[in-house]
Amino acid sequence: MILYGLVIAIHVVASLVLIAVILLQAGRGGGLSESFGASSTQSILGTKTSVFLKRAAAASAVIYIVTCLSLAVMTSHRGRSLMTNRERAPIAAQGSQASAGTASSADTPVDY
Repeated sequence: MILYGLVIAIHVVASLVLIAVILLQAGRGGGLSESFGASSTQSILGTKTSVFLKRAAAASAVIYIVTCLSLAVMTSHRGRSLMTNRERAPIAAQGSQASAGTASSADTPVDY
């Protein structure tokens, strides 16, 4: 359960970083970096801003995909264990209701 929460937290951070890095990249229209001033992103991140942003986008995209796949696997395993617990609960409830009645449990047929 703790691992599941940790993977979700990493997934959220990776998605926010991916969104920010993609918006900061200068595309055909200049991207969001032009609204802050083209020189301000270069002065903050250095002269090789485009190289850094491309690597950051690639790294966050890989982390995002890995966390997506791991969350899918974790969720599928969680779903199986919950379903097996749900199937057994009604059977136990039927058995207790049959033994609580006036007829003996040996005479009562059990449906599975």
